Amino acid sequence: MLQGGTRLQIVDEFGVNLVLFQPDMAPNVGIMLRLGACLGVPVHVVEPCGFAFSPLAWRRQAMDYAALAEIVRHSSWDAFLAARDAGRLVAMTTKGNRDLWDFRFRADDWIVMGQESAGLPAAVHGRADARLAIPMQRGARSLNIGMAAAMALGEAVRQLRRAEDKAP
Repeated sequence: MLQGGTRLQIVDEFGVNLVLFQPDMAPNVGIMLRLGACLGVPVHVVEPCGFAFSPLAWRRQAMDYAALAEIVRHSSWDAFLAARDAGRLVAMTTKGNRDLWDFRFRADDWIVMGQESAGLPAAVHGRADARLAIPMQRGARSLNIGMAAAMALGEAVRQLRRAEDKAP
């Protein structure tokens, strides 16, 4: 178990990124900024947001973790696509055609989370290299987006650390 102050070097070694597509609920963004800060994963916010997204807002939502978070803002989906490095776009969606548990993450993956109220639009689905769903009990619509992001990043980190342990 990791103790406070122990920093995972996952971002430096693997380059995994978390992408928030036009988020519309500030508290959930705060949760995902804290997640990124704690795991050492950059959080890319693709605007417009459904709330005023400013340094004051993210400090308020992510509390003292905002200072640890690497936050990258993009004015639009097109601006994000133009600015991002190589790697696969991995969309987390209730409309996914593969289970999260069956997917093999790679070092340069970009995990894309949709809007809390609407998910990801067709244009984002169309650009995704993979569309993953978290298997849920029948009748359940979806998980909280922060929880889904934590599950996806946790699985990516677990796989990539395991792969690193097996490397010669």
